[in-house]
Amino acid sequence: MIGAGGVGSAIAPIAARRDVFEQIVFADHDEARARRVVERHADGRFAAARVDASDRSAVADLIRATEADAVLNAVDPRFVMPIFDAAFETGTTYLDMAMSLSHPHPDRPHQEPGVKLGDEQFAKAEAWRERGVLALVGIGVEPGMSDVFARYAADDLFGTIEEIGVRDGADLVVEGYDFAPSFSIWTTIEECLNPPVVWERERGWFTTAPFSEPETFTFPEGIGPIECVNVEHEEVLLVPRWIDAGRVTFKYGLGDEFIDVLKTIHKLGLDRTDKLRVDGVDVAPRDVVAAALPDPMDLGDRMRGKTCAGTWVRGTGPNGDPREVYLFHVVDNEETMGRDGAQAVVWQTALNPVIALELLASGTWSGAGVLGPEAFDPHPFLDLLHEHGSPWGLEERDPGA
Repeated sequence: MIGAGGVGSAIAPIAARRDVFEQIVFADHDEARARRVVERHADGRFAAARVDASDRSAVADLIRATEADAVLNAVDPRFVMPIFDAAFETGTTYLDMAMSLSHPHPDRPHQEPGVKLGDEQFAKAEAWRERGVLALVGIGVEPGMSDVFARYAADDLFGTIEEIGVRDGADLVVEGYDFAPSFSIWTTIEECLNPPVVWERERGWFTTAPFSEPETFTFPEGIGPIECVNVEHEEVLLVPRWIDAGRVTFKYGLGDEFIDVLKTIHKLGLDRTDKLRVDGVDVAPRDVVAAALPDPMDLGDRMRGKTCAGTWVRGTGPNGDPREVYLFHVVDNEETMGRDGAQAVVWQTALNPVIALELLASGTWSGAGVLGPEAFDPHPFLDLLHEHGSPWGLEERDPGA
């Protein structure tokens, strides 16, 4: 596993309960951080190593040295391609939770996509197929579990689908901080300030302005109504490749204050990744923002509330009647902190690649090429959610409302 940060460290206690793993090597640019993960769980199957995720050759050397069956990318999307290419070079199964970065259209950023999320990876799909090696991309919670929900809805719940909309919301609060994102601020800025992508059958992929098309969506288990807005996310690039739907969207319940902070960061140029010279030191403004904020993996003791990830689907059921459902997974921070010492958002993300690795190890899931979660049978994945003690839910909603 490349990356021993929030999600990487949350994977450790989940995997420690499963006997499918012979060994997991936690590799990070900061070997001490990787060692802390290993020492915290005292599992004889865990080991630590140092690796520079930006160095394809170094990652490939580590894969060979450990004789790994699979490499799980648990670092931010800047490092997708070096790790992805190292896995291909070594013929090793690859998994990630975020895909290769997008680049807005140079002239029409809010109308047309430029380089889309995952384009660099899908451009190499044929080479992966020819080699007979699998790259399972986008297998966190969103993307990941949300895509599995979409596949399940298409297979079992609907005859035709008008729209698949991933909807994410939470009532989490972080005590003692005015602004403290529960996930990597680097990734949050990337997702929220890039032009969101929408898919429509007649138009294909197109973009809108950040935070567009606000709607109020009611989340289950007491979270309640939250205003959600368009955000760039991998599901919109994955779902239409395998599932026939009239429209695919992703909307996130950010809240007005969070949006205002992100707009200010953008207005001041603090979202930039190109480096500036400051007192003789080259520094990227976005890295300064990340360094100034608390580490999400350290926020668990201060967080209260629940987070919900889910997929809303509308269309017609197998009998031809209008149907609307929301398939969801809710996680309570108190529960995940008590169980595994991990805050809810990173724990919910970490659970899914562990399940995917179990399915790949057993041969229940198999394939070659660059594939999203939609390409696989959803039922064994959903069954394992229950086995892990974190069940999913389904709400029937009024299609006429």
